[in-house]
Amino acid sequence: MTARELELYATEDLIDEILRRSSFQGVVIHSRDAAGNQAEPDERTFSVRFNRNFQTEEVGRLLDVLSRRLADAV
Repeated sequence: MTARELELYATEDLIDEILRRSSFQGVVIHSRDAAGNQAEPDERTFSVRFNRNFQTEEVGRLLDVLSRRLADAV
């Protein structure tokens, strides 16, 4: 599928599709706000979604490691 073809799908549909795939081994973190609709740039709300390839505890550990690495990079 080309980038041009992907443009025809809503973001939510693309996320749903990737999460349906048993081969997907990951976590999707995405903004709940539509692009350009943030009232305050420092106050954004995000959703975390994952499929049956991960358990909640595993995702929690992954996000903990990610947040520490991001804090170290700043």
